[in-house]
Amino acid sequence: MDIRAIGIGLAFAFLWSSAFASARIIVTAAPPLSALTLRYLIAGLLALAIAKALGQRMPKGRAAWRGIIVFGICQNGLYLGLNFVAMQWVEASLAAIIASSMPLIVALLGWIALGDRPAPLALGGLIVGMGGVALIMSTRVTGGAVGWGILLCVVGALALAVATLSVRSASNGGNLLMVVGLQMLVGAATVGLPALLLERGAEVAWSRELVLSFAYTTVFPGLVATWLWFLLVRRIGTVKASAFHFLNPFIGVAVAALLLGERLSWLDAVGVAIIAAGILAVQLAKAPPRVAAAEAATAAPAVPARGEG
Repeated sequence: MDIRAIGIGLAFAFLWSSAFASARIIVTAAPPLSALTLRYLIAGLLALAIAKALGQRMPKGRAAWRGIIVFGICQNGLYLGLNFVAMQWVEASLAAIIASSMPLIVALLGWIALGDRPAPLALGGLIVGMGGVALIMSTRVTGGAVGWGILLCVVGALALAVATLSVRSASNGGNLLMVVGLQMLVGAATVGLPALLLERGAEVAWSRELVLSFAYTTVFPGLVATWLWFLLVRRIGTVKASAFHFLNPFIGVAVAALLLGERLSWLDAVGVAIIAAGILAVQLAKAPPRVAAAEAATAAPAVPARGEG
């Protein structure tokens, strides 16, 4: 595990987790699916324009396009779409906590579907991390959170796990921004139709907070964080990269407390310590030889391709 990968992972975790608070501001003032569709269109077109300026080309091969479509539908359409709808009823901090269950789902799906059995230390770290998530979540699900919203968040976490497993086939080659832009447009198509059917005529409560939250969510969690995620998965693999999602409860709860006034208790701090221990175990673990060899075959080149940082 190298310092650059840790830096990318921490930056990704902060940007990704902060999106829950900004999304909460958006969905309380505007129709969620319509706002998400507009966000994807802006971020996707911006990413494609930058990629084109950097000389990046369209992906080639069925596997790459299949990965882009699956990632765009599962992450942008299902995961974020369901979370945006759910956060009309649940707190941003609770949505962040549920999303952090994704690493264990990734490990289990990778084991069952792909035969990528994690090393014992990595598996133990994932389980410990989930224990920390459960501790934090136990203080949140006390009757104030709507069960329907929680169910949407859980289904979204499953979709995010599927999206994570599709990242490698979507991001091979030095065209990451091009891939990010394309999967954003897939997301726009996925949530755009439901938005037209369900939210036509919905009112928007315009405010400075809404505009700033939308701009921040579009550029940073939407575009920059997705690009960092692709870089991270190509560098260290899906299971280890997914471990950074265990930071979501702490960062998500902290940002929600600062911006939205959501409560932050001492049990949250204890849960974060347990989660951090789980992340450390996963990062120290070494993948079994067969899994390591498979990931090395699709890892990012030592010299960044044109257009990458």
